[in-house]
Amino acid sequence: MKIRPLYDRILVKRVEDKETRRGGIIIPDTAKEKPMEAEVVAVGKGKINEDGKQFPLDVKKGDRILIGKYAGTEIKIEEEEHLILREDEVLAVIEK
Repeated sequence: MKIRPLYDRILVKRVEDKETRRGGIIIPDTAKEKPMEAEVVAVGKGKINEDGKQFPLDVKKGDRILIGKYAGTEIKIEEEEHLILREDEVLAVIEK
C-alpha cells in the first residue's frame, strides 16, 4: 500500500529501542515508554497560507526526527505501526 500525506502532514515510523534489561529482568512491552525517535516514511507537499502560496516542509523522506510521546495519530499499514503528524509536532531533526 502506498500512502501520501496531505499538506503539512508527515508519515513516520517509530524507531524501537533494543530490548531493555535491568538486573536481568525483561520489561514487558506494555510497561515500556514509547520511543521519541522516528524515521520519516513520507511527507506532504507543504502548508498553504491564506494567499494560496505553498511552503515546502523542512523534513524529507529518510530523516530521523524527535517527536513528543503523544504526538500524532497512530495507524497500521500492512501490520506495521506508523504515525501521522503535522510538521509543527516535530521537535527536532537528528543530523549525523
